[in-house]
Amino acid sequence: MFSLESFNKEYETETTELVVNGHKFKILLPKDLIKFINPHDVMHEFPLWAKIWQASWVLAGYLAEMPVAAEKCFLEIGGGTGLVSIVAAAFGHRITMTEYNPDALQFARANALINQCPQLNIQELDWNHPRLTGQFDYIVASEVSYREKDIEPLMMLFKNSLKTGGEVVLAGEMRKLSKDFYKALETLFDIRVLKKILRSDSEEINIFLFRMTLKRED
Repeated sequence: MFSLESFNKEYETETTELVVNGHKFKILLPKDLIKFINPHDVMHEFPLWAKIWQASWVLAGYLAEMPVAAEKCFLEIGGGTGLVSIVAAAFGHRITMTEYNPDALQFARANALINQCPQLNIQELDWNHPRLTGQFDYIVASEVSYREKDIEPLMMLFKNSLKTGGEVVLAGEMRKLSKDFYKALETLFDIRVLKKILRSDSEEINIFLFRMTLKRED
């Protein structure tokens, strides 16, 4: 059984504070990535989960603004250290967070506890062999379109796990592979796109929100 005591013994962490729609959240992140990197193959399974991506912050804010409907259920895939699902749960949504990396799952469980979301359902999920019970009204994710080999498994997961009339909401920056990913998704989904611009003194980042519903079969 998970406990913060055992988590703190295993991991060195640092805390990041974020404000989403007026609510403050604390997120534990790894203090050093060395523990999670294979020195013989640095890019293999690189711990992309170990940071808070701007797209995750944007998606969290989007869900926080959605009206709460008790009968609606959400699924987050590739949830990393848990920010999006924790925010969604804190604002009243019924959400299941999933992630494949075992260390990320431990961080998500710790973050759920320190943000007073002990009820958050956190599960392991392999996109290539998904074991999910039931279907969902919303499937959400941020920055999942990194690898070409993930495109087909993700498309099948969306198709099989989305309720009739449900919606997939994906957030991320636009990269070459992202364009290929969304082009493939257009064969199955009607897609609407929203753009959020994040500005700082040194840069401007465009984050895109893709809202997708399955096309009706004629």
